[in-house]
Amino acid sequence: MAGNSYGTLFRITTFGESHGEALGGIIDGCPSGIELDMEAIQLEMSRRKPGQSKIVTQRKEPDDVQFLSGIFEGKTTGTPIGFIIPNTNQKSDDYSHIKDNYRPSHADYVYEKKYGVRDYRGGGRSSARETASRVVAGAIAKQMLPEIKINAYVSSVGPLFLEKPYQDLDFSKIESNPVRCPDEKMAAEMEEYIKTIKKDGDTVGGTVTCVIKNVPIGLGEPVFDKLHAELGKAMLSINAVKGFEFGSGFCGSKMKGSEHNDLYNPDGTTRTNLSGGIQGGISNGMDIYFRVAFKPVATIMQKQESLDNKGNITEMTGKGRHDPCVVPRAVPIVEAMAAIVLADFYLINKTYL
Repeated sequence: MAGNSYGTLFRITTFGESHGEALGGIIDGCPSGIELDMEAIQLEMSRRKPGQSKIVTQRKEPDDVQFLSGIFEGKTTGTPIGFIIPNTNQKSDDYSHIKDNYRPSHADYVYEKKYGVRDYRGGGRSSARETASRVVAGAIAKQMLPEIKINAYVSSVGPLFLEKPYQDLDFSKIESNPVRCPDEKMAAEMEEYIKTIKKDGDTVGGTVTCVIKNVPIGLGEPVFDKLHAELGKAMLSINAVKGFEFGSGFCGSKMKGSEHNDLYNPDGTTRTNLSGGIQGGISNGMDIYFRVAFKPVATIMQKQESLDNKGNITEMTGKGRHDPCVVPRAVPIVEAMAAIVLADFYLINKTYL
């Protein structure tokens, strides 16, 4: 299986399955001498972990990170940082009913056709549990770039959309509710909606908006390695993501150039920021902001048709512990992948100096 690594100079390789002994990763290219705040890393893991509220999967995992290499006396050594995250609460029997069946909109069918074998326990390598390793790398990337501030939040759940621009939001309120929406009124509506969906045995999708402040001018390359292209790739690599837009996004396609152009101030900043902080694939010093769309979780607690490995259409009902809506737990994953991209481009940009 290829494609288990991401990054050029700052590089993360992940390993492990949802119901295996552990998940883990190797972070290569992290500079030496960075004093790591281990509590901050664990806090990021706690934001992503299952079982944190009634509107997410009730699998109970502490997601404690165990570092194996690359850190000495609390500082990075410049050598590969190896780590594991033990799985402690697997219930593989919850998936015995799909051993010979392919769940609709899951990777079951294509995995078996591609590799000739699949780990049906929680989806194996295709499980969103793999993203725990990304959060570790993202937490370290954030500490590499302390001046850059990355804040993601839930901006929609199903038909409920937060209309307020991010400039009017208080990001300190993101963690004040289980939905991770910084608007209290909308957060309450979203929470109730997710509870209703869960009660019906169904799932719902949503969007996560991410805002990155204090990005220096010059990150990104002008042709194939555009900053927004790499951010898009990073976000689209997250499980259940179906769309990515930055700056004015698809709304910009409806505008005229005279409306869309970001006019300059004398100091090089722009009066508006429909470019989303990136022009020509290179950061321009303005806020970078983008939105990521997540589909509804494919496993639903309702009867639906499935396909077995003998070609028969069968009926099945989802079992196990699943999120009715992934977006609240996706917030730290979006931040982590954004941090990994920026750390990588930061190191690449230093090669010009």
